[in-house]
Amino acid sequence: MSTLDVVLIGGVLLGFAFVSRLLAGTALTAAIVFVVGGVAIGPEGLDLLDVSVGSSELRLLAEITLALLLFSDAAGLDTDRLRRQAAFPARLLALGLPLTIVAGSVTAVLVFPELVPFEAVALAVLLAPTDAALGQPVVTDRRLPSMVRQGLNVESGLNDGICVPLLLAAIAFAEVEETPSVNGVLADFVAEIVIAVAVGVVAGLVVALLRRGSARRGWIDDSWVEVVPLVTALAAYAVTDDLGGSGFIGAFVAGLVYGRVVRGEAHHDKELTQDLGELLSGVTFVFFGATMVGTAVSGLDLATVGYAVLSLTVLRMLPVAIALVGTGARLPTVAMAGWFGPRGLATVVFALTLVEDSGMGGTQRIVQVATVTVLLSVFAHGPTAPWLVARYARWFDDHRAELTFETAHVDVRPMRSRRGRMPAEDEG
Repeated sequence: MSTLDVVLIGGVLLGFAFVSRLLAGTALTAAIVFVVGGVAIGPEGLDLLDVSVGSSELRLLAEITLALLLFSDAAGLDTDRLRRQAAFPARLLALGLPLTIVAGSVTAVLVFPELVPFEAVALAVLLAPTDAALGQPVVTDRRLPSMVRQGLNVESGLNDGICVPLLLAAIAFAEVEETPSVNGVLADFVAEIVIAVAVGVVAGLVVALLRRGSARRGWIDDSWVEVVPLVTALAAYAVTDDLGGSGFIGAFVAGLVYGRVVRGEAHHDKELTQDLGELLSGVTFVFFGATMVGTAVSGLDLATVGYAVLSLTVLRMLPVAIALVGTGARLPTVAMAGWFGPRGLATVVFALTLVEDSGMGGTQRIVQVATVTVLLSVFAHGPTAPWLVARYARWFDDHRAELTFETAHVDVRPMRSRRGRMPAEDEG
């Protein structure tokens, strides 16, 4: 990366920073600014940024960014409530995710006849993970039920890692065009998950205990406390990945355990990790706009747009609705969970993996569809989040007394927010 590239990317970030408060709560989100800024300085714009979409450095940047954000999100979860409210994310992951992949695969075969079956599966898996950051108010606005907020956050944190072995298996079968071994795929999938959970638990637990002991004895300087989660997130991801596990799940589990052990201090500890993750996310979206959007849009056709729209609507919302059958969730809650399945960082990471490592004949089409889907999601989910969250919050408040699923395990004890302020009474 040249000096000019650094200056250009820095200029886009600074441009948003200078008006960030002015744009807060508006339809012009950070992701939109970064993507548009990337397009402007990329080959389809001023042609000033010299970075290839197949660059290994770009892929590494996206992977590290995702790992930091997953750790940060997990560390901020209320594990006591999560344990009581695990049914919601469990249904989304155990039922909604597989149904989304199956529906996406079948639809891809019908819409893109040039793709072989496993290429269609790869496309569906690539678009299955969600990105809570693109609809941030949905997982941070405390007017919403914590079951919904934390459930969508957990779903977003875990589905990235779950999809990694599925994507790699689909790519392998598409490339060799051999009949897959179900037992082999299942064994690899289980192994990746087990390794990730084991490394995440060990990393999160050991570091958190050392952090507590050091703080209790007064050995650790306050200026270094926030470095601890940052290093832990990177280490959990790297070690898990090196051992053949899903690094994203490793980072998420490490954050979950770290937050559980450190408790109230986790919100302060993780601020550097979260801030750096958000900064790198901005950089990644600038690169996304510069290297992927222009190429995808220049060869756009109706099939690509149609599949992208279906992926963000029917192929997400119908599986979520099926997964929540029998829970007692009301229609607004089902619609909320179904709509806020943004596609973002994980899909970009997977697309970059295809470009760099895959020899599939349908790679170009798959990356194009993925790029258009993320682009539509950036412009659809971010701007609609504040408005729909406000409407859903009013509905929830008006019907709180008659709801069962949304108010399950009510806990009205006040909790400290991320910055230590005491928010209004929370519903649990």
